[in-house]
Amino acid sequence: MRQLRPHLDGTAFVATVRAAEPLGLQLVLHRVDGRVVAVAGIRLLDQLKSARVLYVDDLVTDETTRSAGHGEALLQWLVEHARANGCVAFELDSGVHRHAAHRFYFRQRMRIAAYHFTLDL
Repeated sequence: MRQLRPHLDGTAFVATVRAAEPLGLQLVLHRVDGRVVAVAGIRLLDQLKSARVLYVDDLVTDETTRSAGHGEALLQWLVEHARANGCVAFELDSGVHRHAAHRFYFRQRMRIAAYHFTLDL
């Protein structure tokens, strides 16, 4: 996760996760030979616009193991987890500068369904 969120040191990461857990955050790990090679932060959300969805806050594969199928394996597990929990959709946001991630999502048959607007406070 540090590769995706380098601004969080270990202490800040743990504090952020603990604060978000009561709001439904779950961390899902994909391991190979005991080593974590991909991580996702997810939430099951009940939304007015689309009923229940699995929302991915964060999804990252260790940069030293990219293109080895680990991200795809984790994403497929997450989609099945969403189905098993009655979700009608699987959603995530991706930074506009993350072109390699966008190509990955398109290969997974995902589509761009909305714009995400932000106002810094």
